[in-house]
Amino acid sequence: MTNIGILGAGRVGANLAHKFAAAGHRVTLGHRSPSEDAAGAADPRISFADQRTTARTADIVINATPGDTALGRLSDLRAELAGKILVDVSNATRDTDDGLPGELVYPDGSLAERIQAALPDTRVVKTLNTMLFMVMTAPETLATPPTAYLSGDDEQAKRAVAGLLGDLGWRSGWIEDLGGIGTARATEAMILVVPHVIRRHGFRPFAVAIAR
Repeated sequence: MTNIGILGAGRVGANLAHKFAAAGHRVTLGHRSPSEDAAGAADPRISFADQRTTARTADIVINATPGDTALGRLSDLRAELAGKILVDVSNATRDTDDGLPGELVYPDGSLAERIQAALPDTRVVKTLNTMLFMVMTAPETLATPPTAYLSGDDEQAKRAVAGLLGDLGWRSGWIEDLGGIGTARATEAMILVVPHVIRRHGFRPFAVAIAR
């Protein structure tokens, strides 16, 4: 059992919170404001706190906040995140007129690299950013085996995150360790295909996967 803190109480954060709580972990869902209503408020297994408290009290922290504003928010939590694993599942894109992801905010690199540079005492691991949010916690529902990519400079941190992915239903053969945090620029660029798929097929679960 791990103390997991999730920053962001929207669909992604609440979805992850429910699944990790069901797997037996202690989960705190971090609001921007303590008075903010959360999608998971009815689940007695999930605690709620402001984001600073969530980051300070967790062993592993998951960033499920909007990617275009995540860097500033996480940089402000540098002291609370020191010495911890930070799992970044977000994508930094600019919204389009129809609300779908648009251009990359950091086309010359990645959000994950910038987070790691801003938080040198934190072990950042990028994963789960190449699929719709419902696939993160139910990969087995897809007809084709999906892929969860891992990017990070700390091998021990990536092994710990791979273990957490297993609690979400990810089989070891579906997890692809790409290497250092610099490889996150490749997986973050995969978001560019997402709006085109959604416009053609609707909001149906899918993931950008490796086929062998």
